[in-house]
Amino acid sequence: MENPSNIPLEKTTGNRKHPLHITSEIGTLKTVLLHRPGREVENLIPDHLERLLFEDIPFLPAVQKEHDFFAATLEKRGVEVLYLDRLAAESLKDEGVREQFIDQFLAESNANIYGTFHILKEYLLSMQVVEMVRKVMAGILKTEIAREKKKHLYEFVTDYDPFYTDPMPNLYFTRDPAAVIGNGITINRMREEARRRESIFMEYILKYHPHFSGCEIPVWLNRNERFSIEGGDELVLSRDTVAIGVSSRTSAKAIENLAVQLFRRQENIRTVVAVEIPKSRAFMHLDTVFTMVDHDKFTIHPAIQGPDEKMRIYLLEKSAGDGHIVIRERNHLAAALKEVLHLQEIDFIPCGGGDFIASAREQWNDGSNTLTIAPGVVVTYDRNYVSNEMLRQHGIEVIEVLSSELSRGRGGPRCMSMPLARADLESGSS
Repeated sequence: MENPSNIPLEKTTGNRKHPLHITSEIGTLKTVLLHRPGREVENLIPDHLERLLFEDIPFLPAVQKEHDFFAATLEKRGVEVLYLDRLAAESLKDEGVREQFIDQFLAESNANIYGTFHILKEYLLSMQVVEMVRKVMAGILKTEIAREKKKHLYEFVTDYDPFYTDPMPNLYFTRDPAAVIGNGITINRMREEARRRESIFMEYILKYHPHFSGCEIPVWLNRNERFSIEGGDELVLSRDTVAIGVSSRTSAKAIENLAVQLFRRQENIRTVVAVEIPKSRAFMHLDTVFTMVDHDKFTIHPAIQGPDEKMRIYLLEKSAGDGHIVIRERNHLAAALKEVLHLQEIDFIPCGGGDFIASAREQWNDGSNTLTIAPGVVVTYDRNYVSNEMLRQHGIEVIEVLSSELSRGRGGPRCMSMPLARADLESGSS
């Protein structure tokens, strides 16, 4: 596959009437936003792994090769692949907008210690726009600034912290900073400080990219909200129903705020299903334990269900009278899904086949984190062979992608992709 860094700017966008349209998890995928891992991954160092939410350091050439394979797999299936760095660069062509972006980025990076703000701003403004975007993503090293411009001790001390601004190695998980619901979007306040700056790119893309800025795209929640929410917890089950995970990264208050905005500002979505999952590293988001793969088929990690398959599930609906939210509690996921999706039966496909060892191992490597690209067609990691065989036994077409290095970041194909447009299930078009 051609290196995305060599693709001319004008070739990263297509001709679409409206850039955002997601009314299900399983409609044929039309357009997706990816980020090819770059220097930000290579700028991981052992002392910073925990703070930057990594457990290991991927080998950059290999992780790029695997990501290119993932992107090429999607393109072979007719999916238009857009890249985050290119869209961001196209959004910052105007010098004034670019300067505004740099000011905001440096402020959010706490890069004004002892007056270094202006030195770093001058450094970023000296670059071509694509180079500048990638530098922002990769992190600014103290060694990149000339010694004569340094005035303070901390700028010379690099043994423990070599960076003026931290790298953003989680960027290749494009699912989390923003998520499309209907023809609108949530630009998310990320839970962990290490990821909070990531959503700045989508904010500028929507405001200033020519393909997005003139479309009057509703923003259901913005990145300055008080409570955290992340895209891995946001699942669009149908035209009128959204499921949101109450997780270690998404708060119940954010979910209720989103429900209020959806019920007030659009007509289609009438139910928000809040699904509480265990708060652990292995169960980071709802989509790490539960995804939709066909009209009535779902992957699931059995460990999220308690005795008698009981869970804590809440149906948020708009009151017909005063417009307030009505909350109804449910205890069984299958029953709740039948109710909101109007189905007679639900087929749960267990991660690792339900085997104690296999399910734990493959869950750790995102065996439940499938990207559905059409009804009954999913992209998965090749390493999760037990889960993949289970999917096939349940009638699902499984497309495997390389995963030895990508999986070190603790995210699967759904985590690595932000769908921008899918076909509607009813008509087969968007």
